[in-house]
Amino acid sequence: MGSLIAPVAVQAEAARAGHTIVVAPAGAENADDKGPGSAGRPLATLAEAQRRAREAAAEGKRDVTVELLDGTYRLTSPLRFDAADSGRAGHTVTWKAARGAKPVLSGAKPVTGWEPDDAATGVYKAQVGSGFDSRQLYVDGVLAQRARIKIARSDITLNATGFTVDNPALGYLATLPDQKRVELQAMLSFTNRFAPVQSISGSTVVMQQPAWDNNTYGYDTIQSPLRTPTFFLLNSKRFLDEPGEWYLDTTAGTLYYKPLPGQDLSRARVELPRLESLLQVGGTYDQPARDLRFEGLTFTGTTWLHPSSPDGYANQQTGVFISGVQPDRPADAFTSCAFGCKGFEGSRNGWAQSSAAVQVSAAQGVRFTGDTFVNLGSLALGIGNDANAHASGVGLGAHDIAVEGSTFTASAGGGIMVGGVRPDAHHPSDPRMVNSDIRLSDNRVYATAREYLDQDAIFASYVTRLTIEHNYVSDMPYTGIGLGYGWGANDPGGSPEYLNRGLYDFQPVYDTPTTSSDVRVVGNHVRNVVQTMFDAGCIYTLSAMPRSTIDENFCENSGQLGLYFDEGSRYLSASHNVFVNTAAQWAHANNQNGNHTGDFTLVGNYTTNPAITGIVNGSRGNLTRDNVTISAGNPPIEAGRVIYNAGPRGPYRGSPDPQRPPLGAYLTVDPANVSAGETATLTATVANVSEGRADKLSASVTVPEGWQAESAGKPAKPGLAPGASVTATWKITAPASFAAPVSRAPVAVSVRFRAGKTDYELKRSATVTALNPLTSLKGHGSVPSRFAEAAGAYAILTSGTDIWQDGGGSFDEYGALYQDDAVAGTATVTARVTQMDNTNAWAKAGVVIRNDLTAAASSPGYAALVVTPGNGVAFQWDANGNGYLDSFAGASGVKAPAWVRLVRGADGVSGYYSTNGTDWTKVGPTVTLPGIAETQDAGLIATSHAAGVTGQFGFSDFSVTR
Repeated sequence: MGSLIAPVAVQAEAARAGHTIVVAPAGAENADDKGPGSAGRPLATLAEAQRRAREAAAEGKRDVTVELLDGTYRLTSPLRFDAADSGRAGHTVTWKAARGAKPVLSGAKPVTGWEPDDAATGVYKAQVGSGFDSRQLYVDGVLAQRARIKIARSDITLNATGFTVDNPALGYLATLPDQKRVELQAMLSFTNRFAPVQSISGSTVVMQQPAWDNNTYGYDTIQSPLRTPTFFLLNSKRFLDEPGEWYLDTTAGTLYYKPLPGQDLSRARVELPRLESLLQVGGTYDQPARDLRFEGLTFTGTTWLHPSSPDGYANQQTGVFISGVQPDRPADAFTSCAFGCKGFEGSRNGWAQSSAAVQVSAAQGVRFTGDTFVNLGSLALGIGNDANAHASGVGLGAHDIAVEGSTFTASAGGGIMVGGVRPDAHHPSDPRMVNSDIRLSDNRVYATAREYLDQDAIFASYVTRLTIEHNYVSDMPYTGIGLGYGWGANDPGGSPEYLNRGLYDFQPVYDTPTTSSDVRVVGNHVRNVVQTMFDAGCIYTLSAMPRSTIDENFCENSGQLGLYFDEGSRYLSASHNVFVNTAAQWAHANNQNGNHTGDFTLVGNYTTNPAITGIVNGSRGNLTRDNVTISAGNPPIEAGRVIYNAGPRGPYRGSPDPQRPPLGAYLTVDPANVSAGETATLTATVANVSEGRADKLSASVTVPEGWQAESAGKPAKPGLAPGASVTATWKITAPASFAAPVSRAPVAVSVRFRAGKTDYELKRSATVTALNPLTSLKGHGSVPSRFAEAAGAYAILTSGTDIWQDGGGSFDEYGALYQDDAVAGTATVTARVTQMDNTNAWAKAGVVIRNDLTAAASSPGYAALVVTPGNGVAFQWDANGNGYLDSFAGASGVKAPAWVRLVRGADGVSGYYSTNGTDWTKVGPTVTLPGIAETQDAGLIATSHAAGVTGQFGFSDFSVTR
């Protein structure tokens, strides 16, 4: 029996061991396609390696591995993998880097033999051959800029066929050779458009069609952009005037380049792409590509030529563009459809997607692990895009695809695009088209989309069960992570807005959901996004995606929004995310024009910018609670845990990041406000939010001159186990006196420790506020408020939702300094607003009169003239005597410091402002206040316009004259 069992065991072991094929780049020593394909005698071509891998995989007996030795594999055509390349019977086929190797798959050729072209201009040239074109050139790993000149909007007059040149300095354009290679680039709000020239004669520039037609109708068009446009003319040697620019003369086969300062072209690595894609993975719906792995490979050196065609790049959003002649475009669309029309809606279902350098469709069980995507001519990796974006001609149908631990950077387009945008993507005619079970994890996508600025780092349209987790996204021109498409128009019941636009004359109103559902966006670190374009955020969504979550992501330094729920976004929850330094709202929902945006749950998020718009608790199915405004210099421990854990994990985490330390620390001050000479207790709570131990822990405090700090309690323990916490305490004493009404002391705590082999210093700051006592005015707050006075200057520290009543609610939440019965008959109340914390663009500080300033939400005779941080000055009054300010007149462009005044006269109450205290401007009408008393209180009023957020508001030169 033993002799019978042994062969079976040997066969099983052989199956587990798999079959390995080794291949080397061209010219490698001992490489031979007739050899064994071993480490010592590798194969000489990828084609032979693929042929042998197919044969071995077809046996279905074992895993097959193709190992690529170190070096650059310069492709003359893309690698194509279909069902014949697939793993069988539960086995996989893996293409991977050999141990210690860094193989590079390139679609470019190196450029050498540089010589001066013109010593005066510093331009060099090299012969590269003819018969090809490229829109990209990479020099030392950087995407070089095609030769261009910037033109002002006033330099040209746009028209239906192109434009006329109005600036005489541009008269030379008519003399340019190869005019059809010249392009206009229009950087607008959320679109970045390219259109090629047809001809230039005199001052008349005629553009190629259909590129010009398609770029001049719809929304955010060249002639009607949603913000001030930036125009360039590109791709003529005459434009080559800046270091780092280049031009390719395709007829002569000559490449021109102007080196950057200090750049030596005899040593520089210059790569000129020839291919548009490198790897195409996909079969058919009947026979998909299966069970393929790509590990440790670098994909580089491609271009993308479609924008150079008569189509141009009629960009719509996120790598999607109009292609071909549009039959529903009105003849007068340049004027009638510059901002949308019914004919434009007819184009939507035929929009095209940018093609990727690496393409996966009609595939199952495909993995990319530890790969690098760099210097690519468009999108790096496309998964299950529409058929137009796949060289195989078969789109969609991507199942069980994973991308992990990979790097995407320095390319013309975005990082990863998952899903399509045409009807089969959201309501497939064949169930096998559905993109499902896609996982993108622990990747780094940064500093990419350098030319196609509209493209996201990671974008997914219609996917069932999508996970985007623990990725690092940074330095992007537009959105970091984009989810969904269709603006809600393809969701069940359609969209009222798109009904009004006429879309449903071209497509059905669907009664079934799209394929977008069960999306998880968890633990990502997104920073420095929305750097160039607009109408975007760290995380952006469109349309309904039931059972979807956005949790524990860290967003910092967005140039616009944190979370942006755009048209039709529904059924999403966002919890325990951290938003630091978003330029605009941390969360915003576009619920305008009758769209169905809503059904959001926003719970337990942390943000330095308290502004949130379009999402009201209890309205449109929304739930918002326990969202906390924080200081960037003192985030809570839980926020610190989210910050530390965001981004790639385990072996992909990278080197220690001082800005994301393994310990969290949070300072509390009790009480936060003290009187002069009094003492507050400062407590630093330090917690280990990592899985490793921290040692050599110490904490110290620094206070401003005149303040005192004394340690209290036991010193912090020097070691901290995972999950453990410790506190350190100090007594902070304010000066006995100070010149201003308020002394705000920035107290800094430094926590030093070691984790692993790295020394950290964790800095936290908090403010202890000391107030001089009131001597001339009384103080009252309808919400918790503190007041101070010194040498004719005053301060109110208060919060408050607002002092306003309308359909959105009734609010009378403020802090006020006042004189009893100061106004009678004719009187003037004046003050200077000297300082305002920008708690909200509608925070308010100014002068007020009221029958009784201690009777909030009831006392009539109520009027105020206030300054705001972002909306000028406002004259507000109670027009119906119910005790709420409900009427408004305003003047924009005014900020503190500014003078404000209320005048009560026989004919009513008027409001004024001044920027110098001498010249006064009336705001709105003179008004009658129902219920006004013979004598009234007069004083200073402030509200932070942010519930629970305290701001400080300063005043001087307060006076009441009769």
